[in-house]
Amino acid sequence: MSDPPGMPPAVDVIVVNFNAGEALLRCIRSVLEQDLPVSLTLVDNASTDGSAERAAAEFGGRPGFSLLRSPDNPGFATAINRAVALSLHPSPAGDTSPPAPRPAADYLLILNPDCELAPGALAALCRALAADPAAGLAGPLVTDAAGRARRGTLRRFPDPWKSFLTFSGLWRLGRRWPRFRGVEVDGALPDAVTAAEAVSGACMLLRRSAFLAAGCMDARYGLHCEDLDLMYRLRQGGLHCLYVPQARAVHHQGLSSRSRPLWVHWQKHRGMQRFFQKFQARRYTGLLGGPLGGMARWAVIAGIWARFALTLPPILLRNLLRR
Repeated sequence: MSDPPGMPPAVDVIVVNFNAGEALLRCIRSVLEQDLPVSLTLVDNASTDGSAERAAAEFGGRPGFSLLRSPDNPGFATAINRAVALSLHPSPAGDTSPPAPRPAADYLLILNPDCELAPGALAALCRALAADPAAGLAGPLVTDAAGRARRGTLRRFPDPWKSFLTFSGLWRLGRRWPRFRGVEVDGALPDAVTAAEAVSGACMLLRRSAFLAAGCMDARYGLHCEDLDLMYRLRQGGLHCLYVPQARAVHHQGLSSRSRPLWVHWQKHRGMQRFFQKFQARRYTGLLGGPLGGMARWAVIAGIWARFALTLPPILLRNLLRR
């Protein structure tokens, strides 16, 4: 439910939209139907499909709803940081004058516009974070429309070895030998709240204090891997993630990316390269030293873009078949 006047929200929800269509309206409805008081900031990154206008028409009169319009698409991370910075002064849809300040919520929910929260999901995430002071972020069981768990719901941080195992299929050996475990967690997902390296970036509940202490989102990512970057920095700061299966969210994956699949695919691999260079490249210098370390780093980067080239034809084919 949106927060009644005078009642501080339990969670500040941020949704970044780019041409998500009707899925955006379903997403917002699922948030406002939760059993906690929330505020919701919709950041529209220059959509052209009318989705922001439809959201403003349906929800603009709700307390706690605000719409921030960007003249262009500066990227997901930039939009999130902007919304967090302005969360003390939300502007109602169509109104450029900020209302009186109100207390910011202790929790932030970053939610994809093609995600829908199940009833009670937000409360379950909040309970899990409140019960574990060493956790900075919590994510739900993310499924497709048929209830099957999405890839990335519970995962490990990627590195060159794990990524190779995942791409090659050799991760299956990890069922017997832990050294061969890939990025994805294999087998049945846990039924209880579980500490995790990383969870899905489609739906992330964070302590506001942890988000700010980590330095917010890295805006140098265009799209993809900025969620892993944030989770990695939380871990560096001594906080872990939680996987909360009692909370569920349906992710209708890729609705915004269907109009520009090549750009999204390129951004994904660009994000992989940035994550590697930011957090892991120095390891190769330390292990191998000198020219060998430099060669190893460039070999990993070449591998990232080789993966881009190898996985491009199926994307091109799917794009042609949709026309």
